[in-house]
Amino acid sequence: MTSSGSRPQRAWEQVVAWVEDRVLDGRLVRGATLPAERDLAQQLGVSRAAVREGVRTLQASGVLRSAVGAGTAGGTTISGVPDEALTRLLSLHVALANFPPYDVTQARVALERASVGLAAVHASPEQRTAMRAALAAMDDDELSMADFNLHDTVFHVEIARAAGNRLVTDLTVAIRESMRRPILAGLEALDDWLPARDALRHEHHAIMTAIEEHRGEDAADLMQAHIWSAFERMPSLHPNPAKRH
Repeated sequence: MTSSGSRPQRAWEQVVAWVEDRVLDGRLVRGATLPAERDLAQQLGVSRAAVREGVRTLQASGVLRSAVGAGTAGGTTISGVPDEALTRLLSLHVALANFPPYDVTQARVALERASVGLAAVHASPEQRTAMRAALAAMDDDELSMADFNLHDTVFHVEIARAAGNRLVTDLTVAIRESMRRPILAGLEALDDWLPARDALRHEHHAIMTAIEEHRGEDAADLMQAHIWSAFERMPSLHPNPAKRH
């Protein structure tokens, strides 16, 4: 068996491919337990060390989760919590410039338009309270730039979580979290932070009002305008001035 090129597939890659194939065709579902390490090694004709390396790779990607214990309490299972893994993966690729900030921002616009429109319909009182708490924190004039950016991220994440669509939520959270550090660097590079801060506050409150009034389409339009205006305020995020939305 070979990988995508002509290079022979390494032993641990066989383990990864075995799991991936069975997840994709439905033989392994969320919560399913993998065979014991020795049994899987014998089944695939690889060493137990290769099984461990393949399992570690899949754990890092959020596909598998291992627990120590007897019976159903232990073993390696298919994970159902991909959001943290998506965030780590996207953050690394954004940091390596595999996904330029402009491209990530375009994706943010598409996803956050969807999530804020859904949040205007589905957000619970508790979720709206969490959004307002993030806004209140950002309204503090003594707040540092780093803490403002943190609460800004929280506001967007809370909107995504209120969308009521798991896939939209996970992708939105992953992309917004992946941009937290680049956005902070962009803010730190501004000549005058206070006007930018005040504009961000105003835009956030307008989005919140649209959510609370269940105006989904208005909320989506406001979110799109907010994301692009924030992007334009931070020249460090778009080194190629010819490329614009």
